[in-house]
Amino acid sequence: MTTNVAFEEEKKQNIASLMSNAHLQQLALEIMCESAPYKYTYNFTWMGLPIIQLPQDIVALQELIWSVRPEVVVETGIAHGGGAVFYASMLELLGGDRFVIGVDVDIRPHNRAAIESHPMARRIRMIEGSSIDPAVVAHVTRLAHGRKTMVVLDSDHSRNHVFEELRAYSPLVGSGSYVAVLDTIIEDQPEGFYKGRPWNKINNPKVAVRDFLKENDRFVVDSDLEGKLLLTVAREGYLRCVKD
Repeated sequence: MTTNVAFEEEKKQNIASLMSNAHLQQLALEIMCESAPYKYTYNFTWMGLPIIQLPQDIVALQELIWSVRPEVVVETGIAHGGGAVFYASMLELLGGDRFVIGVDVDIRPHNRAAIESHPMARRIRMIEGSSIDPAVVAHVTRLAHGRKTMVVLDSDHSRNHVFEELRAYSPLVGSGSYVAVLDTIIEDQPEGFYKGRPWNKINNPKVAVRDFLKENDRFVVDSDLEGKLLLTVAREGYLRCVKD
């Protein structure tokens, strides 16, 4: 694939300018906070199923999959199945024996039926159970063994749960691939933003990421990816593996 050097350099400069504009960064956060009560991310589908993601993060994950070219994508938190279908559709484009492993503590019958009847179903393996249950982790590990793997964490957003997910699934990810930890933005949103939920400004995925990086030097935050998105729920959550 031919690379336009001048265009790529211009992009780097644009991203650096975005990242250095504190006012714009604050406006972006305010947009996400103001739109959240309207369940903005619930308004989108992928190939017919609700995906419940910010469009910018969908684009980012698409870029990563196309660049990394994983054989397996592990997704914790299936919900309505749009995410699993999205990853499967990207793997379909890459071709070969590639598939998604979706893990959820509660796969509701109507969601399972919608996923199993979808054209992308042949590339999706579903596992019901807690993503940090040792038996579930062992099952995922067996399925992904020997395959280039990318991981997306989007289930329980409490610090301890995400921290244990990172410990459990990061060994599956090799150099050049990614673990994407979604909803780290919880820490940056106002206190009491998630009524009825245990996560808050001190109990959230971003805290888990920071604690994980203290003990694991195989991953770094891809700040350039975050910077160009401007709007993202994964602030400091795109982790690039830098060594096997």
